Amino acid sequence: MKKILVTGAGGTVGYLVMHELGNSYQLTPIFFEDTDVSDYETFSPKVADHDVIIHLAWDTKTENYTTGQTNLKNIQMTNNVYRAAIEYGVKRVIMASSVHADNFYMWASDTLMDPNQLPIPDSPYGASKVYMETLGRMYAQKHNLEVICIRLGGVIWNDQPMKDDPFDQMVWCSRRDCAALFKKSIDAASIPNNYTIVYGVSDNQHRRHDLTNPFGWKPEDGT
Repeated sequence: MKKILVTGAGGTVGYLVMHELGNSYQLTPIFFEDTDVSDYETFSPKVADHDVIIHLAWDTKTENYTTGQTNLKNIQMTNNVYRAAIEYGVKRVIMASSVHADNFYMWASDTLMDPNQLPIPDSPYGASKVYMETLGRMYAQKHNLEVICIRLGGVIWNDQPMKDDPFDQMVWCSRRDCAALFKKSIDAASIPNNYTIVYGVSDNQHRRHDLTNPFGWKPEDGT
């Protein structure tokens, strides 16, 4: 059974991962109140003897797509996850990026948004996620680390998108689809060129995102 370290295990997606994947893997949760992921000396030893890191930890109170600011603690957590993975021989990291890494609000093309196109973030928060992705590409090429960046859409506690928000409905990701995507990301035998970016949204009406991925993941739900 694969051993998976999950940072941000107390958040919305973290709770989902712990609840939905607990029977398939040996999961080690990392909670904000117990471990400061931005403190390398505190965090890094916990990475030892794991096959995969799922990095979900993020200070959303100070940095999200509405705050208009960044928090260097989030950047430091990203740095530490990659660094610790190399130091302790973890083969694969799965990073929680965001649809805000590329501005879907302004997308006017008839084609879907390709996760490999040059991103134009919609906010400082989105730019921090682009940094996460770009740093991961460096680690994949330079250190042979397998890096999967999932640009998550709206994963919601009650599993229901806001009916009065068309953008929210475009990027909604059901809990079932989200769990299946993480499972596919963990189980994939290999990652092409050690690196990939995938969109984590359900098959929604008026969807703007290309859901092509190397894992064979296909969402079952949609708005």
